[in-house]
Amino acid sequence: MLLLFIVYALAFFGAGDPVRIMFMRGGGDVVYNEARLEAIRDAAGLNDPFFVQFGRYLNNYLHGDLGFSLIQKRPIVDMIRVAAPVSIQLGLATTLLIALLGIPLGLIAALRQNTWVDNTIVATAQFFWAIPVYVAGPLLMVLFVLGLRIMDVPYGWNGLLNVKTILPLFVLAFQPMAIVIRQARSAVLEVLGEDYIRTARAKGIPERVVVLRHILRPVLTPVVTQLGLILITIINGAMLLEVTFGMPGLGRLTVLSVNQSDYPVILAIVLIGSFMTMATNLAVDLAYPVLDPRAAQQQRGGEG
Repeated sequence: MLLLFIVYALAFFGAGDPVRIMFMRGGGDVVYNEARLEAIRDAAGLNDPFFVQFGRYLNNYLHGDLGFSLIQKRPIVDMIRVAAPVSIQLGLATTLLIALLGIPLGLIAALRQNTWVDNTIVATAQFFWAIPVYVAGPLLMVLFVLGLRIMDVPYGWNGLLNVKTILPLFVLAFQPMAIVIRQARSAVLEVLGEDYIRTARAKGIPERVVVLRHILRPVLTPVVTQLGLILITIINGAMLLEVTFGMPGLGRLTVLSVNQSDYPVILAIVLIGSFMTMATNLAVDLAYPVLDPRAAQQQRGGEG
């Protein structure tokens, strides 16, 4: 509620006159007709006091009505219904790719600490971390499309399983994967110094069992927390990637709405992003007891 109030206030007091901007972009001489503009504002309720407009918007929002786009003249719910699945699929697939590659690489780097394997993994992760999305995307398209000629231009959205989606997934995963690799490596190095690890090895337990049962499980808790933050960042912040590769997701819709000063759409996207953030944080909290039963035991002990 507070976030909604702040965003609406910023749009109300700092965004300018949406009616005038709409007609300025559309052309024609209506923008110079103050009487006509005033009549349009009255019909849309834009001349009402701030709290009246906010109360009306909040009531519509609670009934599932996000309003209409000023530019496209479409219900915003329909626009979100088309764009959100693209961003969600892209975010979940990228997070899964990061987890499947980043966690094992961080584990291997820690188990081979200060060897060429560790140095290679860490250096490669640092290299990818230094390449922003807006640089990696065009460069890889030039390499694979024009240089190696092994794929067509990966532009547009034909579903998550389409071959055109492979390159955007890796581009989006580069920087977050470096974070997960370093997080997993640090967590494994910390666990390796625990007494129960030395005890397990002294008992003759196979190294594979020690790694999978005694090392990996406590390591997953902080890494999953990081993955939750990464998922939020990917879904809410993949603007440059979606614009570069022509994907009709929330990021591209945000860029178009900002460029067109389509304030109702911007407000709706902020609300959707906030909801996704809360849902992801809730999912991460629910995953803790599954990954580490000791967390659930400590919670029950604290309640008792």
